[in-house]
Amino acid sequence: MSALRGSTRWVAPVLAVAVTLAPGVAYAGGGVTGGDDVANVGSEQQSQGTRQGKNLGIETRIQTRVEGSPQSAKTGTLTPANSNWDPPACWYEPAYTPKQIEATVKMIRTFKVWGIGDLVGGVFDAYFKDGNPYKDYNLDKQGEGKFWAAAIDEERKNEPEAKACNRMPFWVEDGETPKEPLAVTPRILAEYAYGQLPVPDTDVELAPEGETKVNLPTWAWLDKARFKKISVTATLPGTDLSATTTAEPVSLKIDPGTADAETYPASGECPIEDGRIGTSRAKGTPADTDPPCGVRYLRSSRDGSYELKATLTWKVSWTSTNDPGGGLPPGEFGTTQDVVVREIQSINR
Repeated sequence: MSALRGSTRWVAPVLAVAVTLAPGVAYAGGGVTGGDDVANVGSEQQSQGTRQGKNLGIETRIQTRVEGSPQSAKTGTLTPANSNWDPPACWYEPAYTPKQIEATVKMIRTFKVWGIGDLVGGVFDAYFKDGNPYKDYNLDKQGEGKFWAAAIDEERKNEPEAKACNRMPFWVEDGETPKEPLAVTPRILAEYAYGQLPVPDTDVELAPEGETKVNLPTWAWLDKARFKKISVTATLPGTDLSATTTAEPVSLKIDPGTADAETYPASGECPIEDGRIGTSRAKGTPADTDPPCGVRYLRSSRDGSYELKATLTWKVSWTSTNDPGGGLPPGEFGTTQDVVVREIQSINR
């Protein structure tokens, strides 16, 4: 087995050439959605085959559904706060029936230029057909399980973490749980959903708006409609695996964009109180009144502006029908906006 794995190191560039010169030959991962035959393969899937040809990786079939979509024209995704943790960039999921593996290898062998088809097909046959470790593609077990294969988060395909799933497809009987740390589970689905949460931008409302004055407080608040709970449910069709990840905003951090400023409160963390973050300044409020959330600039921005950054922290948790679920690292998402600060003009008589 180890010798075979070592020999597959050269398969990726060879298979990439096969895909380039003969589209449709080297990738059949899309076939998992349609019976026993290998489905037609589009150009996007061919590209996926080029990237993961060495292990017959697939394009994930995970489906997501969003609840509580933010009322915002602009959205982003969460960055884990104070943590080195990231959602998984790759995992293994049910992919090929025995007949699909057989058909895939036969397709590869039809590519005759430079003998690439027989070369690559021979490597896969040694693995799936000749008993090292599987015999005759497990055709005698058709309907009893599937070969699980590597899948990647398409948005993270160029990250080093996406290369962690480098195993060839491995057989798993129906109803069994693979002994593989990166095999898809409700928690992995929940972590994948974490990376799909569409959180709203955090452009805060300011008073005064557009331009403020040195040494006078600027009030800041966030519209309640833009920081409600958001959930994403990730489901793997054809299995009983599903998980829902929910993010709930807990606080807003203000960064004035300069050391020559003070924040309200002093920590710069504006908590959620009575269902809102910060308070709008009512008409008639004296200009020097301290706000519950805001900033006071001590120097003018001269001919430019300061980049005020507002970062919302979200508490994240997950649930599943077949797993108790739990917490995930809190996430952050922030946006910046320009604030012009002028000196207060005095009139001498």
